[in-house]
Amino acid sequence: MNDTKDRYVTVLWEARAKTGREAEMKAFMTAAVTPSRNDLGNIDYEAHEVEGQPGTFIIYERWENREALDRHLNAPRMHKLVPRLLELMEGSIEEGIRILQPFRPAQ
Repeated sequence: MNDTKDRYVTVLWEARAKTGREAEMKAFMTAAVTPSRNDLGNIDYEAHEVEGQPGTFIIYERWENREALDRHLNAPRMHKLVPRLLELMEGSIEEGIRILQPFRPAQ
């Protein structure tokens, strides 16, 4: 991973609800969005459901820098959310995380 210490960090997180738990997971994620938006260093935090794939969710988030993202991930409330989230979703949280590195063409 490139050093993003002083640059914004974009995260895409994709998760799939367990069969029959789609609405429950959507409600859970909806409740978790606002507190994350209020975390120090958050630029953008949006939850989405994939069109045509009920129960498949993507969270798009941008942070001022890696430090802000790490603070968010290590917030006490996040540690409380994880067990409940694992009850609702297939697989692991880590499987769905993609950290994107910004780049621009040379001028």
